[in-house]
Amino acid sequence: MTDPRQLGFDTLQIHAGASPDPATGARQVPIYQTTAYVFRDADHAAALFNLQEVGYIYSRLTNPTVAALADRICALEGGAGAVCCSSGHAAQIMALFPLMGPGCNIVSSTRLYGGTVTQFSQTIKRFGWSATFVDTDDLDAVKAAIDENTRAIFCESIANPGGYVTDIPAIAAIAEEAGLPLIVDNTSATPYLCNPIAHGATLVVHSTTKYLTGNGTVTGGAIVDSGKFDWSASGKFPSLSEPEPAYHGLVFHEALGPMAFTFHSIAVGLRDLGMTMNPQGAHYTLLGIETLSLRMQKHVANAVKVAEWLENDPRVESVTYAGLPSSPYFDRASRLYPKGAGALFTFAVKGGFDACVKLVDSLKLFSHVANLGDTRSLIIHSASTTHRQLSPEQQEAAGAAPNMVRVSIGIEDPDDIIADLDQALATATA
Repeated sequence: MTDPRQLGFDTLQIHAGASPDPATGARQVPIYQTTAYVFRDADHAAALFNLQEVGYIYSRLTNPTVAALADRICALEGGAGAVCCSSGHAAQIMALFPLMGPGCNIVSSTRLYGGTVTQFSQTIKRFGWSATFVDTDDLDAVKAAIDENTRAIFCESIANPGGYVTDIPAIAAIAEEAGLPLIVDNTSATPYLCNPIAHGATLVVHSTTKYLTGNGTVTGGAIVDSGKFDWSASGKFPSLSEPEPAYHGLVFHEALGPMAFTFHSIAVGLRDLGMTMNPQGAHYTLLGIETLSLRMQKHVANAVKVAEWLENDPRVESVTYAGLPSSPYFDRASRLYPKGAGALFTFAVKGGFDACVKLVDSLKLFSHVANLGDTRSLIIHSASTTHRQLSPEQQEAAGAAPNMVRVSIGIEDPDDIIADLDQALATATA
């Protein structure tokens, strides 16, 4: 295929990572439903296990279908390499794994998906890691939170659930000054609306479950490395800059340069953590990505129309959509995400918690699910579900107050979406 850097987004989403199958000529990427691969001979096997040759060993590590998906996502994000895994949460742990050690911490945005807040505030403690949560709109607070044990800064491009837009270039400048990688979760924006690497991010993570697949069928995750960070400069990242005992003293960054993080994530991360994506799931996501730009255009157009209608409805207190001129993030979104501010946002219902519950229970077209990024319009009351495990203060900081519902606007006819909200609001606020 032509050099991906010379192709447009719409072409890459169809062709990147794919070519006719050499054995059969199959045009679509086959599902390589196999656990293992036959070696040519003993020397070939030894070379693969010693990282002297690139190839397939065992599907916990690499699989041709999954590799095609990783290559496609990498091309869309403009990275040097990518790794796919079993879920978005797995992607977050795998992104941190080569960077962290006992006693190390990350500086993280307060505006995150509730499950991520729990993963960072509770679960990673079991590894001896910790997280300091700050409002990433307060750049001074971000700087102040960094200490000698900080190993990364983490944020979402478009925050779940509130749809807040992060000033990635500003956070990237702070990370660069501190000699730290910036990790951006680009799930809600997708590479069609936002390119974090172009704005200075080091690593990009995705829950491929959401918009990339787009049809609510499989879970998955991905990590894309920009290939631009100097892992050897500070001595803070020994997994990448010092000899790896399991590979006879191989120094990943010295030997592999821009591909060091990617190869480490496969050769060590997937080998030992085992967070493997299955090939059939990868196939579904490859199919979904083929229409990503078309879907995102429709998602955004619908979200704008629905958000405008909600903002003017007297039964609604407020709408957080950054695509509205009234949003404090409108100018930032227009500057950084000119194709749109996504299709995920929250709105406050007059009547508070009880009205929100009635609204959710009264909708007919919307699906009440713990997911986003589907072709279908989805809704959830975050405070009682996805963010239920957080304290009231954490809920407020994350944009998941008790009087808010989160909507992921689908690609149905927008008038039908509005009609469903209208009848449900009538019941909820009667």
